[in-house]
Formats: sequence, C-alpha cells, structure tokens
Amino acid sequence: MRTDAIVVGAGIVGISVALHLQKAGRSVLLVDRGQPGGETSYGNAGLIQREGVYPYGFPHDFGALIRYAMNNTIDAHYHWNAIPKLAPFLWSYWMHSRASQHEAIAHKYATLIEHCVSEHDALAQKAGATDLLRRKGWMKVFRTEVERDARLTEAQRWKRDFGLNHRALDAEALRAEEPHLDQSLIGGLHWTDPVTVIDPLGLSKAYLALFEKLGGRFAQGDAGTLTQDGDRWSVTLADSTKALGMDAIVALGPWADVLTNRLGYRLPLAVKRGYHMHYKPLGKAVLNHPVLDTERGYFLAPMRQGVRLTTGAEFANRDAPKTPVQLARAEPIAKTLFPLGERLDAEPWLGNRPCTPDMMPIIGPAPKHRNLWFSFGHAHHGLTLAAVTGRMVAEMISGQKVFVDPTPFAPARFA
Repeated sequence: MRTDAIVVGAGIVGISVALHLQKAGRSVLLVDRGQPGGETSYGNAGLIQREGVYPYGFPHDFGALIRYAMNNTIDAHYHWNAIPKLAPFLWSYWMHSRASQHEAIAHKYATLIEHCVSEHDALAQKAGATDLLRRKGWMKVFRTEVERDARLTEAQRWKRDFGLNHRALDAEALRAEEPHLDQSLIGGLHWTDPVTVIDPLGLSKAYLALFEKLGGRFAQGDAGTLTQDGDRWSVTLADSTKALGMDAIVALGPWADVLTNRLGYRLPLAVKRGYHMHYKPLGKAVLNHPVLDTERGYFLAPMRQGVRLTTGAEFANRDAPKTPVQLARAEPIAKTLFPLGERLDAEPWLGNRPCTPDMMPIIGPAPKHRNLWFSFGHAHHGLTLAAVTGRMVAEMISGQKVFVDPTPFAPARFA
C-alpha cells in the first residue's frame, strides 16, 4: 500500500502528529506494534502542564544529592548496574540543569508550553473529548514552611517572567479545597492554568478515532523495519505487507533510539522509568485536584479508574524487570495524606519516559535523510506537548510557516 506519510509510534505524540497531518490533507498510516496510547501515554499523571516552563532538571542542592546517593527516596531510584551506561547522560543532564543553563532552556521551552492547553482544546473539541478535561488546575501541598516559602517565591518569579497564574493556600484554604487531605498540612500552591485529564488512554483513543474519521489508517507492525526504499520509506506490517510513504515520522518515544541508531544517528537519549497504581478511596473521601506531596516526591491524581498514585524517576535499563520499590515506599505515606483503600490493579504499571540531557524534545527533520522526521524525547511532558508537537511537525512537512520556532528543538543540535 502507498500513502503520503508513515508515522511510526502510536503514543499520544505519534497520534497527534498523524492527526494533524491528516487534517492538513495528507494520507497517513500510523503504525505500532501494540495498541495506540497503551504504553507511556497511558501511565502519566494526567497533567497538561501550562505552568511547566522549567522542564524537570537534575537537583543541584547538596541535600538532594545526598538523599539520592542513599538510594532510598520516592522521587528517585536507580539500578547500580545501569549507572555505567547512564553516566554520560546523567553528567550532561546535571550540567544542563545548572541554574543559568536551566533558565536559558526554560525561555526556549516556554514557547512550546504556552500553547499546550489551547492546542489540546482544539483537538479535544473536534474529537468530542472535552468531557475528559478538567479545568481545576493542580496543587503542590506542603509539610514545612521552608519548602512552602521556596516554592511560593519560585511561583511568583514564574508569574513575573512567564505570566503563570497561581494561588497561595494557607492551611484553612487548603482544607476548604481538599477536606480529605491530611489536616496537618500547612498549605499549598495551586497552579490554576493547567488542564488535567481524567483518562489519558481515553484521550488517545478519542484523537485516534478522529484521525480515522478523517481517513487515516492505523495498522499494527514492526516500526523497527522502517527503511529507505528508493525515494520512499517502507515499513512491514503485521500481515507481512509492505507500506510505502513519501515521508516518515519517528515518534517511538523511549524506543526511538532502537531505530535511529540503526539509521546512523547517535542521539543522547535515555529513559526515566516510572510506576503507578490505582486505589479506591475509603468511605466517601474525594480528591478534587491532582496533588503533589512536594517533600515526599509522589503524586495523587483522580482518574476514572480510581485515585492514581505515581512515583518519581527510576534510572534503570529500559527493559530491566520491574522493581516498584518507590511505589512500596510511597504507598504508606500516601495513605496518611489521603484515605486510600484497596488496590485496584493486579500489579504496578511500569512505563518509560524518553529523555534528552538538555530536557527538550527532538522535533524536526533528520539531518542525514530526506523526508525523515523526528518527534520524540518529551520526557515528563509527552501528554502536555503532544498536540503542539503534532501541529509543528505537520506544518514543517507541509512547508507551512511553523507556529512555534522549531530551531531550539531540531535534531541537528546533537549532530
């Protein structure tokens, strides 16, 4: 079969790229080995982080480094046998996370973030998925004055520099918003601009349905077979047929390097693994907003499936067996924060976040191949930036003026 474009990888980023290309009048084949939206895109905290102008950096304060060295925290965990392989990435990540570097990155990254809500709104409306979006924002909650004051000062600076809106909550105001949280909390920071998603997989499916309604096709196949075939790109589908497309877009998330390495690229990609579990609230307890327990490093989010507890980053080899120790550390603490009842999943979910050392995604034309495009490396912000990325890639391929300057995110920066 022949098509204008082949998108390999059907996570939320790949689906959004395919959808925008289809909207632009291109015929598009979307290919994945599994079910669309079923991997990393499923397991996130459901945040479209309009406030997330500073991508998640590597801590530089001495206390955090000591805590991480002990390897017993909720927000970070590492496999010793993975460190030699990860060391070059971690060193570069640490260097890019220095205050001056991080600030410079934030001003580039903000050009993507500022459109994240409006672009998702546009797709969700066309996909009939606005019922999956909530406009209550999300909260950081605090146990100590030191942490509270530091985060509120930071929020005020971000308001000044980026126009981000927030509310400072004292203990009484926090209890009014979240009466079932631990009453000993001293306050919170309420980010009011973000939108939250109560079913990330449902959102992926809704976007996919719109893509197919517009004439797009999804097929299962081995994205790793993507090969240049004359003046076109080919991929082998599960039924052994070969699909040919003029353009090919790699949106394989944490598996992108498997393909890009074979094509001769040595991009500095790594993964951060993460876990989640769903719980039934005890009694009539209700969680009204997604909540970060700031000093402990885990997240609670109300979802259709129950209250989702997500952990921080695990630094390990991508395909290593599950080691949900962070979830085991977080669960008893989370139950004191909010009355969580029985587990609703048979086992913890594990996903991989595709990361770059400069904390910015790789979006744009591949430097060594004609009509090959990259769209991956979104780290913690795959859901947040999916719709923005999809529009950018479609505009680049179509030769239109790109609504966000793609230069800072170009693959060529690692050439």
